[in-house]
Amino acid sequence: MKKLAIPALLSLILAACSSTGPTDTAAQVEDRSGTGVATVTADSAAGSGIAALTDPNNILSKRSVFFDFDSYVIQPEAKPLIEAHARFLVQNPQMKMLIQGNTDERGSREYNLALGQKRADVVKQALLLLGARESQIESVSLGEEKPRCDAPTEACFAENRRGDMLYSGEF
Repeated sequence: MKKLAIPALLSLILAACSSTGPTDTAAQVEDRSGTGVATVTADSAAGSGIAALTDPNNILSKRSVFFDFDSYVIQPEAKPLIEAHARFLVQNPQMKMLIQGNTDERGSREYNLALGQKRADVVKQALLLLGARESQIESVSLGEEKPRCDAPTEACFAENRRGDMLYSGEF
């Protein structure tokens, strides 16, 4: 019995030590957005387009989906943006995204929190329908708490009605 157990144990140990793919070599890189340090793995950096997230000429650098007043319907002009981010998430399964739903200052605090959540959830749902995984995306509402613009004008209100997509290392 011992004669069979030792070779079986050795082969089990060797199988556990062997690797069939790249090892997880995470590297800390400077995040110049001012939010801290981002982690990039060898898999994510090798030709997967991580740099595209900050390239102003790439659609992936655009991170906001805008909404009409009192609405959480995604406008047709946002479709290419959502499709691009969904493709990125599918190609980079290790990446995580946080979607922050925002509103303008009109409406009660409770109403705005609920509307912001609906906006974040509808963006999340669109990404999931296009192939992203549930485990990659979290949606939260900020309501009216994180305005981009403070002036009481329609242009500012429009800037504040949005869903912001943030990737790992940005939140």
